[in-house]
Amino acid sequence: MVDKLCTHYGTYIATFDDRRYHDFPSPDALTGDAVEGHLRELGFGYRAKYIAKTARMIANDRGHAWLNSLQNPENPIYGQAPGVVEEMKPEGRDGYREAHSRLLELQGVGPKVADCVCLMGLGWGEAVPIDTHVWQIAQRDYKLGKGKHSSLTKATYDAIANHFRKVWGKEAGWAHSVLFTADLKVFAERLEATAIVKKEEEGAAPDLAAITVTQSVVKAEPEDKNVKRVVELDETTISSSERVKRRRRK
Repeated sequence: MVDKLCTHYGTYIATFDDRRYHDFPSPDALTGDAVEGHLRELGFGYRAKYIAKTARMIANDRGHAWLNSLQNPENPIYGQAPGVVEEMKPEGRDGYREAHSRLLELQGVGPKVADCVCLMGLGWGEAVPIDTHVWQIAQRDYKLGKGKHSSLTKATYDAIANHFRKVWGKEAGWAHSVLFTADLKVFAERLEATAIVKKEEEGAAPDLAAITVTQSVVKAEPEDKNVKRVVELDETTISSSERVKRRRRK
């Protein structure tokens, strides 16, 4: 979808290896009356309405400087103001809370999307996007989610994010991203297989107990056939992994 947005609405940049590349579109490029219908034709579904309305809200009502005003002034990427260091609170810095609140005013933006924008687009490192997968990590590794936090309500969302901030401070959002990625099945498999190959190269028997622990944190979910694997194990790794599985079956 990002590629389609750029191709159809972004400014042309250059052609490389016979492929044309386009910049990400500005809000102004997505304000036309036909945008929503066109995005639906491109497969955006319910997102088409949100994108079109949000683009109009930013371009026509708030102005181009509005989103930039929500950036973290302490982040060097955005030109750190000398001497500006805001107090870190359990719920995050005041600037982060303000940015998060303002983003929720946009069409189709909920707490998780607002936190994604705060973290990856506005430089607020303490923003922790919470979804059901992250909630499961919090339950398993941080013992959160029991008692009064037994469901993913706003209170649970805030409790999990605040706990991450307590542990990781201003980099809680990036720590969350590492934990989230490491828990994905494809990366857990790569970690397991790498450990097996290393053991075999060193001439030692693979640590089956450690491998079992690694596998236990991988959720057995049906694979989405529409999502391509981003990491492919090489033949050596696959064969090593298969050998261990056969030993375990015996």
